[in-house]
Amino acid sequence: MTRRGRQWLSDAADDPEKCRSVWADDPRAPHLFPAGLHFDVVVVEQRTGLEVFHQLQQRGMPCGPVLSDLGSSEVGFLLNVRSRKRFERTVVTESEYGDRPGYSYLAKGSSVMIPGPMPLSGDRYQWIAAPARPVEGSPLRAVALAVVIVATTRLLNRFDRYGSEFLDLESEEWPEETTDGA
Repeated sequence: MTRRGRQWLSDAADDPEKCRSVWADDPRAPHLFPAGLHFDVVVVEQRTGLEVFHQLQQRGMPCGPVLSDLGSSEVGFLLNVRSRKRFERTVVTESEYGDRPGYSYLAKGSSVMIPGPMPLSGDRYQWIAAPARPVEGSPLRAVALAVVIVATTRLLNRFDRYGSEFLDLESEEWPEETTDGA
């Protein structure tokens, strides 16, 4: 995490001085933050979240900070405040013909446990992408996140259906190909 990201994040705490003091003593320590004041958070299950992060990175789409809670197997994407309408409208539009993803949108009135600036690999709360600067910028981040969450959910659901419907490698064999003599 950059110094600028650490400063911005600690400023987002209910008590910034206490947060900085805790992190000065133990930079691994997670801290409870209010959502909806400096950032909103979209939370998805870990399998979906890791694939969403990978797809956003691979395609050069805007992503922002991403955290992981290994205890609850969830991934959280930090967004600009007041991104909810744009995010949810895009989810509805993109889900029109397919699977609607499961997610939680944390905004004003919610809290989120944020990893410390330097967690170790065994810590429950981890940064997948730590903040380098304040969460601000293009409203396209919410749109990109919604599109990729819907697409990833659809893809993972198809993988699961395919696996349960067509591939039971322990009890079935691959069907033999037939030819019609043509």
